[in-house]
Amino acid sequence: MRAAWRALAVLCLANFLILLDTTIVNTAAPDIMADLGAGLDDVVWVLNGYLLAFAALLVVFGRVGDVVGPRAVFVAGLLVFTAASVLCGLSGTPGVLVAARVVQGVGAAALTPQALVLISAVFPADRRGAAFGVFTAVAGVAAVCGPTLGGLLVTEFGWPSVFYLNVPLGLLGAYLAVRFVPERRTARPHRFDVVGVVLATAALVALVFGLVEGQRHEWGTIAGPVTVPGVLALGVVLAVAFVRWERGRPEPLVPPALVRDPGYRVPVLITLLTSFSLYGLLLVFVLETQVLLGMSPLVSGVTALPWTVALSAVAPLGGRLADRLGGRVPLVVGLSVYGLGVLGVAFLPGADASSGAFLAPMAAVGVGMGLAIAPTTTEAMRGVAPEHTGAASGVLTTARQIGAALGAAVVGAVLQNRLADALRDGDPARDVRSALVTGFGARDEAFEAAFLGAARPALLVVAGSVFLGALLATRLRAPVRVGTPRG
Repeated sequence: MRAAWRALAVLCLANFLILLDTTIVNTAAPDIMADLGAGLDDVVWVLNGYLLAFAALLVVFGRVGDVVGPRAVFVAGLLVFTAASVLCGLSGTPGVLVAARVVQGVGAAALTPQALVLISAVFPADRRGAAFGVFTAVAGVAAVCGPTLGGLLVTEFGWPSVFYLNVPLGLLGAYLAVRFVPERRTARPHRFDVVGVVLATAALVALVFGLVEGQRHEWGTIAGPVTVPGVLALGVVLAVAFVRWERGRPEPLVPPALVRDPGYRVPVLITLLTSFSLYGLLLVFVLETQVLLGMSPLVSGVTALPWTVALSAVAPLGGRLADRLGGRVPLVVGLSVYGLGVLGVAFLPGADASSGAFLAPMAAVGVGMGLAIAPTTTEAMRGVAPEHTGAASGVLTTARQIGAALGAAVVGAVLQNRLADALRDGDPARDVRSALVTGFGARDEAFEAAFLGAARPALLVVAGSVFLGALLATRLRAPVRVGTPRG
């Protein structure tokens, strides 16, 4: 088992870098705008270009791993991600930075699905929960500590440092992967569904583009006849075309057995909901602490430490409980505690709150997430047949990224629109959105009341998604034991 844990450490390192880049760059946005002469729209694409490429290609690269071998795709993806990080740091114009971020997303999409495949391959079924617990704890810490680490790096070394951080760690991870991570390939050769790849990628690009750009265009016209609803509708049409094409294929991109199996389908839906809640909560938390309470990015990140510490401590326990009891109990309990923590964040801190006001609710969020995240992955991957693990991992990770895009879009829209309505004598919705990035300037009691009045409904949406996940978790059945794969 020592070899398996060494392999897990390498996979955790790469996963940490990938998920860190989903949040750390946000902190550098104002400095990027000032240094590169970038507008708000440019900065939005610096953030969303990475997410778009990442989410759109996960299913494709999950299947590529089945065909080529997961370790080879993992190493290649990590090297592409690392090289693109160098290009990001050297960028002298917003366009170059956006292009480099898209390439980063391609590398991230290549390596991420392979990690779950390799964990499933090197750990026996009765130890995977513990392994997934460690893996997801690292992932949660990466997402949450991005603002703290980003604030420190930007303050001390400038915005390129958030990208250069990836370079030595990425190269080290690639070397260690070649040395310590075994290759795992199924004996049966696979065929690659090119038409399915094109349809799936196009559908995901349209859906994710519509979600991440919808708020910026006020869910209306993008350019000429192109509208956000039209782009989303195109994504749905392409997704339906993909499903119809996949029927009857000898080796579909997404095996139908996965879609039909509630033991896989329910954890995928829970993954989407927990990712929705994570990124929705993170958005409101960062804005509330920095815009309303005037904290620096570093202090805001320190305020989130109870979340990070509790998540890190509890996630391995959640994985072990999933191994022993199945996923239903830790998921129902964990998601319920998580939802209560979100309600605490919504209603306990006031307009003059300090970091201490967030201590208990953020710790509850961390405990709940820690109990829930690893069992979700364990339940999804527990009985998947070896030849389908790449596809299963790709779909699961895609659900996570679509949930993130939905969470930021929906929760951000609720926050922005409620705040704009409350500040009727101030800026319209688009100006309010810009001010959430550049600052509102002087604030008074009316602004403070308006912000809290907008943040609380936004967090209620987050809490609702978590409690819905807990309800879905009650439908999980007892774990399928070793020797009875599902897919």
